[in-house]
Amino acid sequence: MNETVYSLTFKSFIFISPTLDCSIYSLVNTKAIIKIKMPKKMDQNHVITIDKKEVDIMMTQIRKPPRLLNRLAGHSSCCIFRVPQSLVEINKEAYQPRIVSIGPYHYGNKDLEMIQEHKGRFLDNMITRTGKSLSVFVSIIVPLDKEIRESYSESIDHFAKNDLAKMMVLDGVFLIELFRKVGKLVDTHPDDPIFKMAWVSPFLMRDILRIENQIPFFVLQKLYEASKGDDVDRTLQSLILEFFNYMVDRPQNVLKRYANDDGKHLLDFFRKSFITTNNNINSFGSENTINPSLKLIKPATKLVTAGVKFKANHEAESFLDIEFKNGLLLIPQINMDDFYSSFFLNCMAFKQCYHHCSKDITTYVVFMGCLMRTSADVSLLSEKKIIENYFGTDKEISKFFNEVGKDVAFNIKNNYLKDLFVELNEYCKNGLHVHWAEFKHNYFGSLWITISAIAAFMLLCFAALQTIYTLISYYHIRKIEITCWWVAGGCCSGTPVMVYCSDC
Repeated sequence: MNETVYSLTFKSFIFISPTLDCSIYSLVNTKAIIKIKMPKKMDQNHVITIDKKEVDIMMTQIRKPPRLLNRLAGHSSCCIFRVPQSLVEINKEAYQPRIVSIGPYHYGNKDLEMIQEHKGRFLDNMITRTGKSLSVFVSIIVPLDKEIRESYSESIDHFAKNDLAKMMVLDGVFLIELFRKVGKLVDTHPDDPIFKMAWVSPFLMRDILRIENQIPFFVLQKLYEASKGDDVDRTLQSLILEFFNYMVDRPQNVLKRYANDDGKHLLDFFRKSFITTNNNINSFGSENTINPSLKLIKPATKLVTAGVKFKANHEAESFLDIEFKNGLLLIPQINMDDFYSSFFLNCMAFKQCYHHCSKDITTYVVFMGCLMRTSADVSLLSEKKIIENYFGTDKEISKFFNEVGKDVAFNIKNNYLKDLFVELNEYCKNGLHVHWAEFKHNYFGSLWITISAIAAFMLLCFAALQTIYTLISYYHIRKIEITCWWVAGGCCSGTPVMVYCSDC
């Protein structure tokens, strides 16, 4: 095979046919040095030309910044994401807003126009109450344009700077006024449909906690500070927690603890309000030590068979506060409904996209998914008052927890429940308590089994008593026979005569 080196200066780019073995040593402007290994019998002019304009178009395309997932999406500043298609396919409705659009991703959706029309009313209420013009609020947001755009994983360059600022003001003020009205800091019209129509509030609460339906938390903070009035002593965070407390009933002392915390957006802030020091202490342990017991646990029914007892912890501050002590698994009660299911799904999607947040919610869902493999497991936890089922049937809850963990990255070596996984699995290994628990489960697992076992035991006892009575009677009669024979023989000095006394 011949090897030829060409030095070319051209107006058109030389594309060598795939049948040739070639390599480009350098390409500077329109001059290229190409090394070609050509078969001996091949035509030396076997080349295909591509117009330089097409090459320029291609170069422009490959240098164009990504639009659907921008190059800074892995940075800590980027915190509002489109949900990956793999998660959307599992539950399509969990991530799409149903009645209200917040932020740019679902802006202009025709199905969400009803609440969109009320945003202006809320904004007008704030302007009237504060005496500040719309331009004041817009001018506060415009300088934040770069930070706002960096918060979204998908390009929002189709929004001009002023248009983006106006959208942020409209959506941000709507949320803030919503929190103020629910918190009774400002007057609400007695016939306001948003508060009078029973179906609106649950959908609103779920919608504003969807990962694709967020605006940066610093935008809300800026707008809240600029619109403060009589609520000068209340923080935005306290209003948010009070708003959601209608769905998640928590004591006031717990809410006060998070009244000054921060977050990337509403979903992140509300998620963090459940994460206590106790359940976050082991989140970043060493992964080097491999414990054979560090694996997923058995479902609830099998744990009971192995001697584990379940009890609802009504004193826990968070549903994440799970404990295992001396064979007793303490799990906080949770009202499983549409709100919690949507919240869990969006928190898990946020964790899958945002590397900089903790994995506590994901760990909790995986743990509960292990416990509730079947409807029988759900029924057991419901009997123990750990699960209050407002979601549907036991089978539907089991299906939800089994499906929600699909295509979700979970590192069992690095999570806040890893020590509990080890303790539970070690407890369930063969031991006296395991055999005793199996015995109780097999013979006293239900009322009819218990009755049957008791009846069988009683029959066994009666049979044993009858046998004992028969042996005692036989022994007693035999003893009297021998005694009487001896007496008769001694008296007659002849052939023994069998004499029975009255006792015989």
